[in-house]
Amino acid sequence: MPTVSAHVALTLAQHIDAVFGVMGNGNAYFLDAIETQTDAVFTAVRHEQGAVVAADAHFRASGRIAAGTSTYGAGFTNTLTALAEAVQAHVPLVLVVGDEPTSGPRPWDVDQIALASAVGARTYTVGRADAAATTVIAIEHALTYRVPVVLAIPYDVASLEAGEVPPAPEPRIPSPLRPRGEFAEGMLEQIAGALRDAERPLLLAGRGAWLAGASDALGRLASVTGALTATTALGRGVFPDARYDLGVTGGFGAEGAMELIREADVAVVFGAALNQFTMRFGALFAPGTRVFQIDIAPAATHANIGGFVRADARLAAEAIIERLASAAANPSIVHIFGADPRRAASAPVTTGTPSTATETTPVRPWRETVDVAAARAYDEGDALAPDGRLDPRSAARRIAELLPEDRVVVSDGGHFIGWANMYWPVAAPDRMMMIGTAFQSIGQGWPSVVGAALARRESTVVLTSGDGGGLMAIADLESAVRAAAGRGIAVIWNDAAYGAEVNLYGLKGLAEGPMLIPEVDFAAFGAAVGAEGVVVRTLDDLDRLATWAEEDPATRRFLLLDLRISGDVIAPYQQEIIRVNS
Repeated sequence: MPTVSAHVALTLAQHIDAVFGVMGNGNAYFLDAIETQTDAVFTAVRHEQGAVVAADAHFRASGRIAAGTSTYGAGFTNTLTALAEAVQAHVPLVLVVGDEPTSGPRPWDVDQIALASAVGARTYTVGRADAAATTVIAIEHALTYRVPVVLAIPYDVASLEAGEVPPAPEPRIPSPLRPRGEFAEGMLEQIAGALRDAERPLLLAGRGAWLAGASDALGRLASVTGALTATTALGRGVFPDARYDLGVTGGFGAEGAMELIREADVAVVFGAALNQFTMRFGALFAPGTRVFQIDIAPAATHANIGGFVRADARLAAEAIIERLASAAANPSIVHIFGADPRRAASAPVTTGTPSTATETTPVRPWRETVDVAAARAYDEGDALAPDGRLDPRSAARRIAELLPEDRVVVSDGGHFIGWANMYWPVAAPDRMMMIGTAFQSIGQGWPSVVGAALARRESTVVLTSGDGGGLMAIADLESAVRAAAGRGIAVIWNDAAYGAEVNLYGLKGLAEGPMLIPEVDFAAFGAAVGAEGVVVRTLDDLDRLATWAEEDPATRRFLLLDLRISGDVIAPYQQEIIRVNS
């Protein structure tokens, strides 16, 4: 007869096909049911944090919800940092955990519901009679609110027989949020009018636009308005036409591109929270720029927003396109771009009444008058920095030339995050994820590889990590090598320090001893768990990546590149933070 744990497993597996975790007393029966009674794939990690991180990365890479699992007590508390990251990053997942018996806590139990609540995650506890229904409710909550949820199985309930698994309803997922009410409709009219009249329009999109499926609509809107485009770090690749895309905004952006953004007279932001880094600490837009935001958040998320519409990014973009098309079809409207003939795109502008119309010479839209490629150019760097160690800029550029085209990049947190975001192109937002940055944490890189590898089984998964974060999460180096195998690459930016701390606090004269790390041989670490490790001290040492990329993924090994970089080369985004903090 199926147990309560089997009810959870069988119901969960109807909606989730990937489970990551560490087995213990509290989830043993659940994992037995997953393994023996469902088609869901269980992948073991070596630290409970990795269970949540892998499920997080799986969703970011595929859009499919996944599950993590741990035992109670110490196993659960090990998940909290990763759980907080998923909450802050709005990533849906289900964490199945053991919990204290229904009779009350034992000496080693903690208040897991309170701990989960403290980081923003809701807990659903199953019982003997409602395990299947509660599981569906937990999945529904995660998908509806884009948050992780905890699904708790009390220890004394886990192995109880519960009868046949009852049919459970499908999770109810809300429809995309439509613009509603006179205010929203009026603001959409204002946005359409502003774009019509703009001489230098800009569209900025974030990960929320990607999740809304707004890529095609935003591409059409950019084409109709002649706008330049830009993205947040998590939205890179959302606009389909790269010819007019200025790349990522904020400290990761090229200086020339950021100067062009400050020239925009109208900017419309889709699905981006506009945090301090994206906004360059308030300096992204010029004071005269009219900035509008469209998001599913309850209200505008930055003080510089002049008009806000609460709506799904795709639906709002389509509504603006419709309004622009209606204006273009209306004879009383001079031109889709307004009365200024300089906004003409590809045809002469007609002025006057239909009976007295005359033609003026068209002038190209703003985006066709700028050199986007030049604006997006970054410093090429030198082969070696003055201290004789590898220059991370030239290394990042060379790696970008050698990486397989079909790739997913997963990033840990730390000073090094600038190099991949600046120099490594990505095809779409689900091809680049930074797990840990929402909660400002490090040490989530290795298990990110696990989730991404299961989500994208044909792609090469590329980890970019620092030595500090790499050591913090070293337990799951083995998990990453096992899960990705010949489709995995790790690039470790090894400067023998916590680089961000050195840059921010060492420069202030604080003692640097606590900020330094003895130089670790990550190549040897990799070899110990079956990877091929390469110490990279010069650009020529990266030739191994070129030959590796040509080999059969089925037979080659996971490749770990241990880059001995200079800590003296400070990423531009860090320089920006230093300026603000000083």
